[in-house]
Amino acid sequence: MITNNYSLQFITHYTDKYSYVDSVRIALEGGCRWIQLRMKGASDLLLEETALVVQAMCKEYGATFIVDDDVYLAKKIGADGVHLGKSDMPISEARQILGQSYIIGATVNTFEDIERAMANSRPDYFGCGPFRYTSTKKNLSPILGYEGYRDIIRRMRDRNIDIPLVAIGGIAKEDIPELLRCGVEGIALSGSVINATDPIQQMREVAAIILKK
Repeated sequence: MITNNYSLQFITHYTDKYSYVDSVRIALEGGCRWIQLRMKGASDLLLEETALVVQAMCKEYGATFIVDDDVYLAKKIGADGVHLGKSDMPISEARQILGQSYIIGATVNTFEDIERAMANSRPDYFGCGPFRYTSTKKNLSPILGYEGYRDIIRRMRDRNIDIPLVAIGGIAKEDIPELLRCGVEGIALSGSVINATDPIQQMREVAAIILKK
């Protein structure tokens, strides 16, 4: 089941310089132990082929491997879990398919999203964002900023909701200390790592900030 390595997550990304697999290698070598494979628009065959490669890499490093969106692929290859967007399969249906041993994460943007997500089942964590504008995701939800996270976390505490909240969306290294002070329990990164001059060192520096707590 879920372990505290959710506190630093890497969402796969590609650039002219790095492939999806390259981005995973960078994250793992930099100390991240939670990888979410997100390949929007990829064919089923390419997604599965890439997933198997990434899964093997994660096993080598002892990292958690999460598949974005595709519940059936996660079950087929025995991934550690799946991350569901707001328009994906309901959490309750995914839980019926996967069982209790799989991690299920859910995307949220507001406290009302959290309430709706919990109405039919309980995810293992929430991916909440975006913190600021990000070019790695289409159909972006309203920007949260620090105050947005403070408000959501306050309302979660008032309702005794203890599901970890992971901040995502346009987060840079210098944003992380304040986000952690806001009360988020994890940080998910993508472009700010892969686009750095030295991505591996960037991930190491991020890991040093997050994993020291």
